[in-house]
Amino acid sequence: MGSKNHFAGSVQLDEATDPWGVKVERVEIKDVRLPIQLQRAMAAEAEASREARAKIVAAEGEQKASRALKEAADVMMESPAAIQLRYLQTLNSIAAEKNSTIIFPLPIDVMATFMKK
Repeated sequence: MGSKNHFAGSVQLDEATDPWGVKVERVEIKDVRLPIQLQRAMAAEAEASREARAKIVAAEGEQKASRALKEAADVMMESPAAIQLRYLQTLNSIAAEKNSTIIFPLPIDVMATFMKK
């Protein structure tokens, strides 16, 4: 029932009404009752189609996100300071969200300069 033209073309009323001298120009269907099993089958098909489209949209979103992450990584690889600034920005946002203790790891070579003094 997806196409009205297909349905209209498949109904041949002219052949049945020609012997009476009646020409049928148009037929209008006002109410169609489908069996419950057919309704369930149609609903299951529609749900499967929606789920498939949702998976495609989710996959496309993941693909775009991975491209953006790769571009960000390429930019950060050009400048080691950018990585450190991003790290500090992340720590700042964590501290702003929750009032908690943050363990701030320092490289051992930085600690070595303080231990010699």
